[in-house]
Amino acid sequence: MTELKPSKSARKREFLALQKLGEELIALNESDLRQIGLDEDLLEAVLEARQIKSHGALRRQKQYIGKIMRHVDPEPIRAAMLRLCH
Repeated sequence: MTELKPSKSARKREFLALQKLGEELIALNESDLRQIGLDEDLLEAVLEARQIKSHGALRRQKQYIGKIMRHVDPEPIRAAMLRLCH
């Protein structure tokens, strides 16, 4: 029996959701970011994105954050963000 892989559209929706989560991380203050316990590469990319003023460069940085997010489990991040917001 062959396992069906997600369609290109489904993968794109998933990647965009991860990128949106990354954008929400950018909006947090630094102390909250450090409480979440992000992967070092992800934390560095988020902190760097907060320094970028150029629209195009920020867009590329957000895409890069989405790319990093593909390699980490987003559920603990979502749970931590829910705890911070409530």
